[in-house]
Amino acid sequence: MKEYRTIRDVAGPLIFVEKTEPVAYGELVLITLPDGTTRRGQVLDSSKDIVVVQSFEGTRGIDRSSVVRFTGDVVKLDCSKDMLGRILSGSGDPIDGGPKIVPEERREIIGAAINPYARQYPREFIQTGISAIDGMNTLVRGQKLPIFSGSGLPHNDIALQIARQAKVRGQEEEFAVVFAAMGITFEEAQQFMKDFERTGALERAVVFLNLADDPAIERLLTPRMALTAAEFLAYEYDYHILVILTDMTNYCEALREISAAREEVPGRRGYPGYMYTDLATIYERAGRIRGRKGTITQFPVLTMPADDITHPIPDLTGYITEGQIVLSRELHAKGIYPPINVLPSLSRLMKEGIGEGLTRDDHPQWNDQMYAAYAEGVDLRGLVAIVGEEALSERDRRYLRFADEFERRWLTQGKYEDRDIEYTLDLGWELLAMLPEEELFKIERKYIEKYHPKYKKKPPEVAAAEKVAEAVEEGETTLEKR
Repeated sequence: MKEYRTIRDVAGPLIFVEKTEPVAYGELVLITLPDGTTRRGQVLDSSKDIVVVQSFEGTRGIDRSSVVRFTGDVVKLDCSKDMLGRILSGSGDPIDGGPKIVPEERREIIGAAINPYARQYPREFIQTGISAIDGMNTLVRGQKLPIFSGSGLPHNDIALQIARQAKVRGQEEEFAVVFAAMGITFEEAQQFMKDFERTGALERAVVFLNLADDPAIERLLTPRMALTAAEFLAYEYDYHILVILTDMTNYCEALREISAAREEVPGRRGYPGYMYTDLATIYERAGRIRGRKGTITQFPVLTMPADDITHPIPDLTGYITEGQIVLSRELHAKGIYPPINVLPSLSRLMKEGIGEGLTRDDHPQWNDQMYAAYAEGVDLRGLVAIVGEEALSERDRRYLRFADEFERRWLTQGKYEDRDIEYTLDLGWELLAMLPEEELFKIERKYIEKYHPKYKKKPPEVAAAEKVAEAVEEGETTLEKR
């Protein structure tokens, strides 16, 4: 391992070193400071005469007398099944007070691209326990479905709830969560750690935490560390892995910071022109592989700057992923949790993961009817603001009430409320019963007769009580007429 004392310049997290021997891109670097401390880095760029090294622990204290050594190796993660139940730093080191992980294998964090021919189409349903996702934006194994949020919205609470509650239906299959948080505050990190430990979700999770005061370059490693751990558990131990990445906006900000330090020509809003490709190297590591039982499903979370869905980060993410879950500031202001706006939200693979044998036979048509009814109710709110509710027809008032009850009863649920898909669908049918049957034009008659509350068989005592109530009501009406 050759030593170089040829540092020419230091700029931000970057060190510019003159070289005499060939150096590989991505090669691991050890930097020894004058006081004897050692820091790690990685080759970011290599030209004929200059090597650009990015330091993982920052460049403070590094000067021209520091020693640079190129190891000939790349950044790797110590992989083991013992990772489950552990909390690690953004660079893969234990921070939970437990022992160092004894690796079964050391894997490069860059990962290998999945051969498109080897990919298997995502189909099976993953239950998150959140009605707005399971019912109308269903997640399936192998999918990448991002959450588009905004500053101050409870995306971290939703991410934690999904991590706690997500499950593959069927007890015979192993399921685990890999949770990676990037650029979070110390307070948020404590919240994540306490929640995982208190609820017992940590037993089936691997957690990577990168704090806001950690070096920006570590933020670029964190999602790749998490996905390397996910690939090891999925393809070596046949786990079904759900990877939650929050917040991808912090990742992209770090990418922009490094790009500016390298004095690269900026693209849209100052982000590097290769950001699309860089994000694709993360998102495309989700999927199913033919002949392998294990799968990787991704739930990236990102905050849209100024709530702008056309911003480069959500815009490019939307091109790569298969849909989006959009959080609404308006719903959040009403006190609704989770504030998921189902109208602009979309799961492009939903139709492959719902229906008979997957969720329930009425689910596809139920979803179409719920979406249409809620959309009409929301549109009518705009009309009410102009002409008043008194000017509406009885039919329009029903749709208006449906939209209100949709948000109050179906969309709203507790942070620790875990709803199964049957409960979500049945609750939706209770709302659809508010509308006349002739308005349920998107649902076949056989499903109406099977699941509509009017036709569902009730317990004898409930049916008897309802008959008594109807008789009393009928008697009161007769007396009024007399």
